[in-house]
Amino acid sequence: MLSPLDLSLINGPIPKLATAAAVLALTYLAIRKNRTWWSRVLPIVVLACALVVTGLTLVVDHVWKPWPEPMPVVLMVWLGAVLVALTLAAARLRSGRWYGRVFGVLLALGVATSAVVAANAHFGQYPTSRAVLEIFENDRVDINDAAPPPSGVVDVPSGKKLADVWKRPADLPDKGTISEIHVPSAFKSRPAWVYLPPAYNTTPRPKLPVIVLMAGQPGGPRDWFDGGRVMEALDDYARRHDGLAPIVVSVDQIGEPMANPLCLDTKLGQSETFLARDVPKWIKERLTVDERREAWAIAGFSHGGTCSFQLAVRAPEVYGNFVDLTGQREPTLGTRADTVKAAFDGDEAAFTRVNPMDILARKKFPHTAGIIVTGTEDALYRPAGVEVFEACRKAGMDVQWRDLPGRHDWTVWRPGLFDSVPWLAQRTGLVR
Repeated sequence: MLSPLDLSLINGPIPKLATAAAVLALTYLAIRKNRTWWSRVLPIVVLACALVVTGLTLVVDHVWKPWPEPMPVVLMVWLGAVLVALTLAAARLRSGRWYGRVFGVLLALGVATSAVVAANAHFGQYPTSRAVLEIFENDRVDINDAAPPPSGVVDVPSGKKLADVWKRPADLPDKGTISEIHVPSAFKSRPAWVYLPPAYNTTPRPKLPVIVLMAGQPGGPRDWFDGGRVMEALDDYARRHDGLAPIVVSVDQIGEPMANPLCLDTKLGQSETFLARDVPKWIKERLTVDERREAWAIAGFSHGGTCSFQLAVRAPEVYGNFVDLTGQREPTLGTRADTVKAAFDGDEAAFTRVNPMDILARKKFPHTAGIIVTGTEDALYRPAGVEVFEACRKAGMDVQWRDLPGRHDWTVWRPGLFDSVPWLAQRTGLVR
């Protein structure tokens, strides 16, 4: 029997019930047998909250501009509902019996909870309640315990895949491990998260391929393990392949949740050096990996998708493969003019020299392969994906296009990466 913790928070009855409960709560809070309430209090509250939400949206979208896409309308509607509920509950505190006032506060908090459920359903961040509870678990293993020096490695003859010579050990662990590590760099990044598959904890140890993952902005390395469920997916893949799966290193390419150094080396930060040199250097020095460029992939969603495309073009000697999950056509702070001004002091030529779309127009990449994933309902990022795909194809890359149902959210990013794992396993030399 399905546990209540495994019921979907994205589709099905829970989001619908949460919306219905919010509507009923708002209706109760809005109704009172008082003429002044109907003629003055309620209209003023609704108008004031609408103005606050409208003003906030304008500031975020046109003044602050922390990310390129506009604020989703559905989130602004829910924000307005929460503000109305809290304000009406506060207005009710001035009269009525104590239990009525307490009930009003509880209803307002219920509307706020429903808004959280709706926001989660919109982005698909946490698929179930169990996934929410798991963020409080500390199942991380110290990297020194998870990755001690190997006492022997598996040799793979030329022309063979790792799976051709790999023998499943009798003591193979059921699951992989997660560790949190700091990558030494001049770029101030937050700790990276490392997934080591079951086969890593065996003797002799296989030299495994590597996937460097990046989240969106705002976001961080942990997003791929909470919302992305990447350990769950790769453990499942490993169970079907005798413990073999890629090593995953989820890194922080932005430094701070609201920062955007563009995954380039500019006055905004040395993010490109971090991704192209510091991260690979740490991985090769600390982990047992296949060091061939063909065995390395870089992937990410949204901002991380843009960066994965950039690094495939800017550092092809490091990353032979990439997966761009709903990224943009070029690094941006909103508009090209804003980007050039903020990061390059207005030097358009300097931006052109490092912009991947401009590089693709003048250089070929016949030894690089990638997958570009878009959401069918992603009106902002899907056209960018089309342009990137065509530019990569014309530059000689071996690229695939995948259009998945969904918006700019986890309902596209999760399957976009997981469906790419078998392709990556073949490209990186893990299986035939």
